[in-house]
Amino acid sequence: MSLSASSVTAASAAWVWIPDFAEVAQTDEYTIVRFPDYFHQPLQVLAFQPVGPVAGAVTAVLDRAREYGKPELQWHLLLGSPPGLAEELAARGATVRVTLDVLARELHAGAPDLPAPAVDVTLRWATDAATARDNEAVAVAIFGGSPPPAERVAQIAADNADNVPAGKGGTVTAYLGGAPVGAGGLNIVDGVARLWGGGVSESARGQGVYRALLNARLEYAAAHGATMALVKARTDTSAPILLRAGFAAYGQESVYQVPL
Repeated sequence: MSLSASSVTAASAAWVWIPDFAEVAQTDEYTIVRFPDYFHQPLQVLAFQPVGPVAGAVTAVLDRAREYGKPELQWHLLLGSPPGLAEELAARGATVRVTLDVLARELHAGAPDLPAPAVDVTLRWATDAATARDNEAVAVAIFGGSPPPAERVAQIAADNADNVPAGKGGTVTAYLGGAPVGAGGLNIVDGVARLWGGGVSESARGQGVYRALLNARLEYAAAHGATMALVKARTDTSAPILLRAGFAAYGQESVYQVPL
């Protein structure tokens, strides 16, 4: 069974992560999230659907964002973003920080049979503080930011301990020779497995570690009733691996760096 472009677009648009520990400024037209400072980019615009002219709505968002006192923000341009938004941001000095391929694969028939990695990879769900701490350390090394405080790591582990056995998802860490080298997460929402945060340390790439992380998450998703796997993948790193694993591309999204 193939996926329709409309179903993937709708699932992608519905994917907005707002954790309970973040500060949110939200109206009918936009969602601004102020993450803790240990995030690689604390201030982000995650949703934007203006009812009037784009230019005026962008001005309103930037005026509100400046109240946080940050020098810049990240603005996510989604598949359903209004026409002219990219040009409006560029005119205000914004630049593209990263381009993401929106990739999806159906899971009605279960998880795909992916080739085994070339090395002996150990995978652990981050349901304890030590594994959660390893997961966060790998993520910081790959994506930037700084490690979260100990109490936040403990909360991540506690959440995983509840959510993983309940079929809601969680984070998984990959180890080579006892050292953490990869990380990946997923959440299952309305039958969609949202795969996020997948990455491997530079020294361990090219050996199938990312594929092992992908396989573990797809098997988990299929076992817990997900019928679609959805990823917003970096075009130059994870996207080629996912395409080889049977995912299909449904468009691109961009993350703009906007000066304030």
